[in-house]
Amino acid sequence: MAAKPAGLFINTLSMLSATLKNLKHGKLDPRFGLPILLVATAMAPLGAYAGKFLPKVYVMWVFVSFLFYSATVMVFFRPKSRRNTGNNIVEGPVIGGVAGFLGGLLGVGGGGIISPALIMLGHEPRKVATTTALVVFFSSLSGFLTYWGTGNLDWVLLLWVSIPAIAGGWVGMHIMHFKMSSEQVKKVIGVILYLIALKTLVNVL
Repeated sequence: MAAKPAGLFINTLSMLSATLKNLKHGKLDPRFGLPILLVATAMAPLGAYAGKFLPKVYVMWVFVSFLFYSATVMVFFRPKSRRNTGNNIVEGPVIGGVAGFLGGLLGVGGGGIISPALIMLGHEPRKVATTTALVVFFSSLSGFLTYWGTGNLDWVLLLWVSIPAIAGGWVGMHIMHFKMSSEQVKKVIGVILYLIALKTLVNVL
C-alpha cells in the first residue's frame, strides 16, 4: 500500500518542481494548459465512477494499444508542425476530457494520453511537456491527498524521496529546455510511452 502514495508523492513533487521552473523561465502558457487541466480534473471522477460498470480489462487493452501506436509515432515519424500555434478552444478540452476520464477509469496518469495526442496534432514537444507537467502535478496531488485522508502514509519514506523528486523535476526540465532539441524531446517522450505501455501490459497480463 505504501508504494502507491509514495509514487503519487514523487510525481507531485517532481512535477511541481518542473512547473515552477517552467514558470520561472516563462515556458508555461497558462491559456494553453488550463483548459486541458480543468476539463481533465472534472472528468476524472466520472471515469472513476464509470469503472464500476465498464470491463476495465478491455479498456486497458485499448489504452495499451494507443500507447504503443503513439510511442511509435513519436520515435519513428515526424508529425506535421502546425502553422497556427495559437490556442485551440476545442481540441484542448476534448483531449483533457478524454485523458481525465480514462485516467479516472484506469487509475493512471493522464500524461500518457495528453502528450502524444498534442504532439500528433502538431504542437511543439517542449510546450506539450510543460503542459503535461502541470496536469500531472494536479492529478497526482489529488490522488496523494486521498491517501493522506486515509492515513496510509509512510512519512519516513516520503521524506527520503522528496529531495530526489524535487531535484529530478528541476534538472529534467532544465535539460529539456536548454540542452535538447524538439526532435530529441519528442523521441524521449516516445521511449517513456513505450515503458508505460509495457508496464501497463504486464499489469493486464
